[in-house]
Amino acid sequence: MTDGYFEQSGTMNDKTVHDAEISQLVRVINNNVQSDGIFSQPIPGLHIRRYSKTGVDWEKAFYLPSVLIVAQGVKTVMLDKEAFQIGKSRMFMIPVALPVSLRTIQATAQQPFIGIGLTLDPEKIAEFVPKVYPRGLPSVPTRCVGYTAEADAGIINAVTRLIECLHHPSDTELLAPIVKDEILMRLLLSPIGINIAEMGFADTSVRQVAKAIEWLRSNFIQPMKVSELASLSHMSVSIFHKHFKAVTSMSPLKYQKELRLQEARNLMLSKKMDAITASQWVGYASASQFSRDYRSYFGNPPGRDMARLHSRLTSEVHQ
Repeated sequence: MTDGYFEQSGTMNDKTVHDAEISQLVRVINNNVQSDGIFSQPIPGLHIRRYSKTGVDWEKAFYLPSVLIVAQGVKTVMLDKEAFQIGKSRMFMIPVALPVSLRTIQATAQQPFIGIGLTLDPEKIAEFVPKVYPRGLPSVPTRCVGYTAEADAGIINAVTRLIECLHHPSDTELLAPIVKDEILMRLLLSPIGINIAEMGFADTSVRQVAKAIEWLRSNFIQPMKVSELASLSHMSVSIFHKHFKAVTSMSPLKYQKELRLQEARNLMLSKKMDAITASQWVGYASASQFSRDYRSYFGNPPGRDMARLHSRLTSEVHQ
């Protein structure tokens, strides 16, 4: 048998194989998830997103360093003022933890939006990088807040097998880690592989900025000094500002504010805190300033936003 596509012999070309893999992934996910929402899975770092209708409002969320692979439908991801549209068989990667805005722009009850999220582990990446880049990491010409590329048939097939591991507890425990390693290796070999590889090198600007972000996430209630964050990242203040903006698309001060607002919203939703208490917990000295910032960021004041979220969650539970 020879390689290539010959219509007479019935051999499938690359596009046909790719489409078949995507269709299989959609079937496997539909067998696991039938309702709308974001679903954490027993496999660490794996999330499945499903939406059967388009969104009117932007959904605010906080993403860890991760890759999102779209199996069906189209979603727009906004990182500050930069927009990325991700459709069927495309993947989207962010190298650091970021506040994001999302909106589903193509989805129906018959063909819902389906996305698979995988958290990226810098330590695991560092373990694999020498195998992919034995001569060292090439220079990255431009650095962005996020990266998109086509997910090839090999990546789609591996993700399908990872989802299938959910069917048996022994597969989840024993086989899933092996398949996750395979997916990571395939991602490192993909067009965005070098951008993922940067996350594993301690001396890259991405990893240095990630250190500052880790501090902000752990100490968001504390006053922030950019000079101390720059020192933590082993950069001058001016260089730190430049790299932080390149990696996050925002200033450190704006990042901290959005982080505080996201955390306050989580506290009000999960612990039923009132707005004043939540604002104090996340470091706001002024309740009125918190309310103004909250409304500007989420589109509604805290009370109205909580009522809307509770109504949506109740609707999803009863689907």
